[in-house]
Amino acid sequence: MPVNLSIKNVPDALAEALRARAERNHRSLQGELMHIIQTAVTENTAPAPVAAKVTIDDLHARTKTLFPEGTPSSVAFIRSMRDGRNR
Repeated sequence: MPVNLSIKNVPDALAEALRARAERNHRSLQGELMHIIQTAVTENTAPAPVAAKVTIDDLHARTKTLFPEGTPSSVAFIRSMRDGRNR
């Protein structure tokens, strides 16, 4: 059975922003609020994956692996990569 919800004491600026958003999305204020609530409830139901933290030592090791002898200049490196790709 549907439930009626009520939000009290909404600041004028927020109410106006919601009305403008509803108009941009070609919805009624009720429809826009329903969309916002539905999106908030259905999004992010799974926890976001946590990115692995990379230390400066990790970056240094990776750089040494990729460029064991270093590069004389970034221009030379980019040219060699480009030339190798075009062959």
